[in-house]
Amino acid sequence: MHYPSLFSPLKIGPYQLKHRLVMAPLTRMRAEKPSLAPRLLNVEYYAQRATPGGLIIAEASPVMATGFGNPGVPGIYSEHQIRGWREVVDAVHARGGVIFLQLWHVGRVSHSSFQPGGMLPVAPSAVPISTEFKAMTSDGKVVPYETPRALETAEIPGVIDAYRQGARNALQAGFDGVEIHGANGYLIEQFLQSHTNLRTDRYGGGIENRVRFLMEVTQAVIEVWGADRVGVRLSPYGIANGSGEADPMPLYTHAIKSLNPLGLAYLHFIEPRSSGAGRAEVNHQNVPSAMVLYRPIWSGKLITAGGFTGETAEAAIAAGHADAIAFGRIFISNPDLPHRLQHGFPLTPYNRATFYGGEETGYTDYPVHDEMEQA
Repeated sequence: MHYPSLFSPLKIGPYQLKHRLVMAPLTRMRAEKPSLAPRLLNVEYYAQRATPGGLIIAEASPVMATGFGNPGVPGIYSEHQIRGWREVVDAVHARGGVIFLQLWHVGRVSHSSFQPGGMLPVAPSAVPISTEFKAMTSDGKVVPYETPRALETAEIPGVIDAYRQGARNALQAGFDGVEIHGANGYLIEQFLQSHTNLRTDRYGGGIENRVRFLMEVTQAVIEVWGADRVGVRLSPYGIANGSGEADPMPLYTHAIKSLNPLGLAYLHFIEPRSSGAGRAEVNHQNVPSAMVLYRPIWSGKLITAGGFTGETAEAAIAAGHADAIAFGRIFISNPDLPHRLQHGFPLTPYNRATFYGGEETGYTDYPVHDEMEQA
């Protein structure tokens, strides 16, 4: 057997996994329109990638109608969406898999065309995204980002409650747990980082105040699920969507130390070398390793993601830097990725042009290894 550490058992929350190869949350923009509910094509996609005792973290799903920044992504705030996700979950469970849902709000990484009534996107502060980044409109056009509207202090509890309700909806859909998306320059990270959070209320200023929104969202979700079925994703040293803290160590050290006593199912990092939220092929060199830097201050289970191969995943787990490795792009093109890595079979290359939007092509039409041999 190849990669014995990667294919050893692991307990995540109450779930006994048979291997440590996780499917990362991947935006694919193929939900039903206009309901933004998962459909049968999505059911097939997730079922293809489910394995007995394997963990899937389903794609980021906005918890409210203002939380969108891409066309065709599924939500988790309507009855229709809950029913669609239930079919996905049932298909994964039928194959023995475990599946969490990632809860999302993009904040300023949006456009008025996604917002109810054409309003401006919301953010901690009215700080626009650099012109080097481009927004996508609801009909797929590429345009400059708009300057967002700063959330009023009185509005913030309502946003936190949307995360709480999204967690309830995920529970109703039958998921095994949820992951809070605090990475890649989206709303939670906008609160965390000093250049996007210029607030002077209790949610802005020093590090403790900037971490407050993350902690209150996490506590709200724990109220629904219990801590051992809740994960949090962070991207220290990440630069996706105009994010980036000048000195990340103090901020993320405080955030991780604040999360540590809660008893979460796991903490999930995006490694800095892969920061970019998937829109371009990136492999940043000479950047820190989140798992190496922060593992000493995190006592719970740690998942990390970003450009891993079978060899580097095995090495990271064997060295104790992480407990599990999440794979994204090569899981897209290899629905049987655990089987291939475990047995040393070659991997099918992915086609980036088919990552976002569309139908079966580049989504459910990648063969498993046995089918390739028979062809």
